[in-house]
Amino acid sequence: MTVAPGHGGAIRVVIADDQPLIRQGFAMILGAQADLQIVGEADDGTTAIERVRDQRPDVVLMDIRMPVMDGIEATRRLSAEGTATRVLIVTTFGHDEYVAGALAAGAAGFVLKDATPEELVHAVRVVAGGDALLSPAVTTRLIARVLPSLSTPDPTPTRAAALELLTDREREVLLLLAAGGSNAEIGEALFISETTVKTHISHVLTKLQLRDRVQAVIAAYETGLLSPGSA
Repeated sequence: MTVAPGHGGAIRVVIADDQPLIRQGFAMILGAQADLQIVGEADDGTTAIERVRDQRPDVVLMDIRMPVMDGIEATRRLSAEGTATRVLIVTTFGHDEYVAGALAAGAAGFVLKDATPEELVHAVRVVAGGDALLSPAVTTRLIARVLPSLSTPDPTPTRAAALELLTDREREVLLLLAAGGSNAEIGEALFISETTVKTHISHVLTKLQLRDRVQAVIAAYETGLLSPGSA
């Protein structure tokens, strides 16, 4: 059973979506899992922030298009507060520009609204564990499509120049990470342990001044380490 970091029980989840049927559907799917617990719901971004502050969930499933405050702004504010809650954005392929905004705002990942119940459950568990990006093929394809509109967190020094700070092994890890590999898959490909993989990823994030794995993927595209369509 997957357990959220820092918790002795189930992964705590808040569902934020302005459509009651979607909230209920997600709640039924996630609530049926022994290791997932729904601790709150919200129908707009402002309420979502309140639920996160009150309940301190491990993951908030955040819709983008909501009244009062949209999911991107809510994500941005939660990120600015330094909350440990991980934001999982719910989106569709038709809204790539929103995905770009969500990534820049600090979202940990995203899942498609037409995902299967199994994919939704997996996405929540992955985000809670902070192990890997969601749906690797979907993630890398979306990032490649929206890359021009993604903001660079710190353009100085440039990402390309910063790559020179990485060792050959760290570059290999970054490339596999950007291609959608999990820690286990990266370790298997490079014949190293998952613990060593985590250490390399930590060094990559520190050297490139990146916040998380999502920004690492973006950086891999921005520097040309990985080209759109190659993942």
